[in-house]
Amino acid sequence: MRDNHRAVLQLHTAVLLFGFTGLFGKLISESPVVIVFGRTIIAASVLIFIIKARGNALKPVSVRDWVGFGGMGVLLALHWLSFFQSIRVSTVAIGMLTYAGFPVFVTLLEPLLFRTRLAVKDLVYLFFVVAGLLVIVPEFSLANRMTAGVFWGVLSGLSFAVLTLLNKIYSRRYSPLNIAFWQDGIAALLLLPVVLIVPRSLSVTDVGYVLLLGIFCTALAHTLFIHSMRHVRAFTAGIAAGMEPVYGVILAMLILGEIPALRTVIGGLIILIVVAFISSVPFRTGRPEQEI
Repeated sequence: MRDNHRAVLQLHTAVLLFGFTGLFGKLISESPVVIVFGRTIIAASVLIFIIKARGNALKPVSVRDWVGFGGMGVLLALHWLSFFQSIRVSTVAIGMLTYAGFPVFVTLLEPLLFRTRLAVKDLVYLFFVVAGLLVIVPEFSLANRMTAGVFWGVLSGLSFAVLTLLNKIYSRRYSPLNIAFWQDGIAALLLLPVVLIVPRSLSVTDVGYVLLLGIFCTALAHTLFIHSMRHVRAFTAGIAAGMEPVYGVILAMLILGEIPALRTVIGGLIILIVVAFISSVPFRTGRPEQEI
């Protein structure tokens, strides 16, 4: 019971830190590729330092699991690139609210990974999330910046959903620090060639923001989130993560002065309500886990 309560605290702390990430998409003047590379390389450096400081070693990774870690690195890079791109072309609210529908993707993808049946209610969840997205979309054209923001936000949510399910699997064999290090490290290596050929003009302020993003909103938050997955259900994590856009929108209002449009608020509320319902559905794999 104590482990469960500690995991819930870790989960909500991670979500609060994740809530700050949307601000950096607006505050940092560089492209999403540079932002994500800086975020991942800093996070990987901090994580390996923590692992060594604790007297631990990176657990050897089997050949089969290397494929999985490589895939998770790709998904992590894709998730953050599309997330920051969504915010860059639209608003913090649209980027965070459209991404927040990822638990629905978890629900739909779970049968593919764990050989469970897709329930009718899962399709109902999908219907309402799509309805929420349609409310947010001003017109069906990617030439519209808000519509483009929705597209990138949905892609971010889809990639994170797959990553969430893979984290659930690998957290049973590897420590959270190991998983977070390899994911961030692989993502950084994948982005390095692109960063080397992209023109950069990082200011001192940008460097400071990237450091905050990499240390607190990535290394610390990512580790806490993965660690919590050992003791809470994926859907419990989903409802907690549903608070991330709420934090992000409020912070954007207070710090950036971004006031979301009424249609964005209504569509976002529909999505968050669906996420709340999904959180009550048991995770259908492995041993039953205690409700939190």
